Amino acid sequence: MSAKDITITGPDGQFSAYAAGSGPAIVVLQEIFVVNHVMRAICDDLAEQGWLAICPDLFWRIEPGIQITDKTDAEWKQAFDLFGKFDVDAGLTDIAATVEHARRAGTGKVGALGYCLGGQLAYLTACRTDADAVVGYYGVNIQERLDEAENITRPLMLHVAGKDEFVPAQAQAKIHAALDNHPHVTIHDYAERDHAFARVGGAHYHASDADLANTRTRAFFQTHLK
Repeated sequence: MSAKDITITGPDGQFSAYAAGSGPAIVVLQEIFVVNHVMRAICDDLAEQGWLAICPDLFWRIEPGIQITDKTDAEWKQAFDLFGKFDVDAGLTDIAATVEHARRAGTGKVGALGYCLGGQLAYLTACRTDADAVVGYYGVNIQERLDEAENITRPLMLHVAGKDEFVPAQAQAKIHAALDNHPHVTIHDYAERDHAFARVGGAHYHASDADLANTRTRAFFQTHLK
């Protein structure tokens, strides 16, 4: 497996990304902790499965190259500060550029996979880009952007944590009401899980439900990207 930091050129400038593997491409969309060891490990795992995984630094306009963990209060504060400054629409411009780069660098179709903030961005990637298949884990604030769902024309899978501290029950109900009957959207609920239940080493990590979600994700990408 080959892994390296690369540079992607978008409409607003150049930004870095972590790339691993080869084959059909999957763009990995970061949590609020940026392109840290967790995102790199996800890319490495995808590479072992036969994908080209590319994780762009979407906070480059704020503080390029930063990497944060979820282990200290100070880092959580820093992560939320970056999140508060993040321009989602500019981030989607960078994601579209990354999808375009991945289509040239890979060997076939291009998917996207996002977590937390990246889960929201995954949903918007399905709405705004030509990615061939998209998966989002416990995406935040999707309920505020459901008016864009009519633009989804390719497969989207969402993993929803039933007890997500950042996505309350009312928000989840809005997501289900808007998307349950959408012909291109599949939603899986994990009723007893909290936010970031698939983050290995995280406070809410749950091995069996993480494995279930990841198995569903692998099958989804195999079906739609290979």
